[in-house]
Amino acid sequence: MELPKFLLADNTDFPEDIFIIHLDYPRFIINLKDDEVEMLEEPEDLDENELNEEMEGLIVAANEFYDREMERYEQE
Repeated sequence: MELPKFLLADNTDFPEDIFIIHLDYPRFIINLKDDEVEMLEEPEDLDENELNEEMEGLIVAANEFYDREMERYEQE
């Protein structure tokens, strides 16, 4: 099975929160309510500067994913 790079998620225990789950390496979850990032695995092959640059790009990509998904949802 091929998994998508990002998943959009919600949870009834947190009705105000929207989550984006990044399934590629490094795996993490972003809570769009407050932009909090929870790492599911710590990348061992990147130093702190490389990780910051990588995460910055991935967070931008996650937000773009969310915007595209919302556009698609509104069109349906």
